[in-house]
Amino acid sequence: MSPPPEQSPTPGRRRKLSTRILVGQLVILGVTSAIGFVLLAFAQRAQLDRQYEHRALSIAHTTAAEPQIQQAMEYGGGGDIVQTVAERIRQASNASYVVVIDTHGIRHSHPHPDLVGRQVDEPVVALDGKEHAGIDQGVTGRSANGKAPLRGPSGALVGEVSVGLGERDVVGELLRELPTFGLYAGIALALGSAAAYLLARRLKRSTFGLELEEIAGLLQDREAMLHGIREGVIAFDPRGRITVVNDEARRLLQLGTALGSPLHEVIPDGRLRRALDGTLTGMDITVLTDSHCLAVNRMPVVLRGHELGAVVTVRDRTELIGLLRELDSVRGLTDALRAQQHEFSNRMHTLAGLLELGECEAALEFAVESAGTTPALAESVREHVGNAQLVGLIVAKTTVAAERGVRITLSEDSSLGDHPPHVRRLLTIVGNLLDNAVDAAASGTPPAAGPAVRLSLIETDSAVTVRVTDTGPGIPAGAAEAIFEDGWSTRPDRGTARRGLGLALVHRLVQRHGGSIDVSAGPGASFTVVLPLPDTDPAPLGDEAHTVDASVPAGACAAGIIGTGERK
Repeated sequence: MSPPPEQSPTPGRRRKLSTRILVGQLVILGVTSAIGFVLLAFAQRAQLDRQYEHRALSIAHTTAAEPQIQQAMEYGGGGDIVQTVAERIRQASNASYVVVIDTHGIRHSHPHPDLVGRQVDEPVVALDGKEHAGIDQGVTGRSANGKAPLRGPSGALVGEVSVGLGERDVVGELLRELPTFGLYAGIALALGSAAAYLLARRLKRSTFGLELEEIAGLLQDREAMLHGIREGVIAFDPRGRITVVNDEARRLLQLGTALGSPLHEVIPDGRLRRALDGTLTGMDITVLTDSHCLAVNRMPVVLRGHELGAVVTVRDRTELIGLLRELDSVRGLTDALRAQQHEFSNRMHTLAGLLELGECEAALEFAVESAGTTPALAESVREHVGNAQLVGLIVAKTTVAAERGVRITLSEDSSLGDHPPHVRRLLTIVGNLLDNAVDAAASGTPPAAGPAVRLSLIETDSAVTVRVTDTGPGIPAGAAEAIFEDGWSTRPDRGTARRGLGLALVHRLVQRHGGSIDVSAGPGASFTVVLPLPDTDPAPLGDEAHTVDASVPAGACAAGIIGTGERK
């Protein structure tokens, strides 16, 4: 029978975070207090040793200044006068020993009388005329020792006086002081324990009651979520510094090491930075970068009335915008085909009526005239534009615009070769500018000749120039610069297509290659784009916006298969 699986401890069995912190801090305080107490005791012991050494040295000086001892040591005689006087001084000063030694190392006094007259083992250090202090391990035990030079009445050096204060005196003094040190350590420990308790409670509140395991689990979940989701996430502190950034945000915004940096240091001024720092407000703010079409949302973080910063999510909508644009194109194609169906039915009815009346020649002439309209349009464009992709785009835009009552004409001075430079940029630029112009011409007050759009394509040795002019109301006053910002539009979105991206895309393409784009105020807007040569970047941003496969025939383009692009 296999043993039961090992069960993890239940949350109730785990000690709380505040308890762990309190116990840990109490242990640390107890250990540090004990270490501090021991170190203080050692320091006090060393200080007492120095004090007793100085005291012993003072007694040695007093003994060396005794006239009886000086006279007896220099002239001799006096019997046991040196032993008597030294013992009297030892007893009066409570010293362990007072030893008088001559220059030959012979003792003339000692607490043990049997050692009087014997030679000492160590050299007589005071013969150098200086005093000496230290710890001595003599026959009376460990003691604090002081040695002073002994001079006779004539001033001649005749020996030394060695005085020792016993270890028991030093230890006794230390033991009398230790309770005071213990009291100080106890007070410090009590204050530290109270501070540790308050700190543990504060930390418990700061962690919202979460335990260590829960905090670690939340951190792991956060890391997995931040780096696993397909949205970019950036968090800012109240000062606007980046505190969190995941891998997707680094990819979409091309951020390097951004943690701890303010936003203005990592992202240049523009619509993207204004969307990230909250200057632009709203939901799903559309921002166009060099590589992506992004939807930016910023949400402030407020806890208990305190602002903690903000969290920004960034979604890549490049593919979605392309699909929506394609869907809008299909809807536009459907509307155009529905209108063409009515026109075709009218023509069939006319043709059937002519045949029924027997007007065969008139019927043939009517059929040939109707069938030759589209080929004639394509041929007229091919006379000035050699590239099949641009021809298909212009014919398709002309056909769709005609269904809306807008006439698109190609200027007589237009001239573009079979393989012009910037062909992929030109598809995007021409498509978006024609869409904007058709919308403007159809919505404005039409002139006597009807709403019209004029297109000019001129290729020279130094540049390619595109000019699109419409008969619409023109650019609003003061909006000449704002029209190139992401999301700027004078009308709401039509269908699924998001407005406000077309001109921004055109502007980015032109600026990226070092070209220029100018617009007239009106009435009737006129956009002029100049792309310098040579073409150093053959695959720019937005090459999918109006890319036309070379294998697609012009007839298919004329039917409206090419995407309609973005509107103002």
